Amino acid sequence: MKLVKELPKSILFSLFLHFVPTRFLISSKKEKLPVTVSLTSIPSRLNSLHIVIKSLFNQSHLPLKIILWLHEDLKTKLPKRLEKLQSNLFEIKYSHLTCSHRKLIHTLKEHQEAIIITCDDDLIYRGNLLINLYTEYLKFPNEITANTTYQIKFDNKNGYLPYNAWKFKAPPFNPKAQIPVGAWCILYPPNSLSNKVFNEDLFLKLTPKADDLWFKAMALLNGTNSRQSENPPKEPIPIIGSQKVALKKDNISKNKNDKQWAALSKHFNLDKLIKEN
Repeated sequence: MKLVKELPKSILFSLFLHFVPTRFLISSKKEKLPVTVSLTSIPSRLNSLHIVIKSLFNQSHLPLKIILWLHEDLKTKLPKRLEKLQSNLFEIKYSHLTCSHRKLIHTLKEHQEAIIITCDDDLIYRGNLLINLYTEYLKFPNEITANTTYQIKFDNKNGYLPYNAWKFKAPPFNPKAQIPVGAWCILYPPNSLSNKVFNEDLFLKLTPKADDLWFKAMALLNGTNSRQSENPPKEPIPIIGSQKVALKKDNISKNKNDKQWAALSKHFNLDKLIKEN
């Protein structure tokens, strides 16, 4: 029902961004923020991906860089409308990884002192997205900030409640138990994650389909709290047709997030870290 309500808005914004010349979006008068935007995508979304990128060009404040990580098999398969957007602001790079972790892993390694904002590839972002997140960072420079978070919950026997129950946040709020949700963008301060974040063998074994869970575990290991933004923009607009293939559908409907979090928690003893004062 919600997607049906968003349909006119999605069509309108998509058409605008599709046809508006890039030079009108990237103005020299726009202030640049000291942030790097990082994202990834899959083949089924390549034809609409230019809309996402141009919505990032259409921000009130521009980032220093936007980096798109694609699998190396896609080097010769880029749509012209996406390829021609490349510039000093927007760069397409390639990865051997087939998992969604690549949206942050490689940028993190190449820009270790950068403030990194991760975005998804199926949404049109509002014009105040970046400035709002950066303003939150200035207030809380040592915490990971997301526009949407869930709350890790335990049952009466101190086991984890199902992932679906984490969506409904209720007091008391433990900053260690807040888990950033990637769809609506996440800001990672420099050095906010454990160096174990780069262990490919481990994240492919424990969380092959759940990058958000992996990055949350790496924050816990590093002693970094997560928080929900106090000043989020309006919800981003879904691009019609781009969400037919989505990890979240598979992970949630088949309880794969529960299995992957259980594997993570057991390996790193995360429940102890979450419950520590």
